[in-house]
Amino acid sequence: EVQLQASGGGLVQAGGFLRLSCAASGFTFNDYAIGWFRQAPGKEREWVSCISGRFGTTYYADSVKGRFTISSDNAKNTVYLQMNGLKPEDTAVYYCAADRTVWCRRVHWEYDYWGQGTQVTVSS
Repeated sequence: EVQLQASGGGLVQAGGFLRLSCAASGFTFNDYAIGWFRQAPGKEREWVSCISGRFGTTYYADSVKGRFTISSDNAKNTVYLQMNGLKPEDTAVYYCAADRTVWCRRVHWEYDYWGQGTQVTVSS
């Protein structure tokens, strides 16, 4: 059974940092791309970042480039999203998702499996 477990969210002041984790199980990590998405109330789900499980290549949305860093520990089947310089507009529920391809894609409907989401709230 494929499972994704996102954790690490919380409440932080603007300028602060958080590290999200996505623990994956039930599939071969190297054959998937893992993406992070976020969804704020009343807004559409937004792609944030992605890492290829096989190649380790990383991609970021312009809104987070230079502030967020995605990384993976393939031995632990875990992907991390280090979020620095957080802004109030980063407030959202963050989801990790797995896409059955070695290439990163930016659209949520391409992803096959989803974690349950973790709330990130940034106060001004």
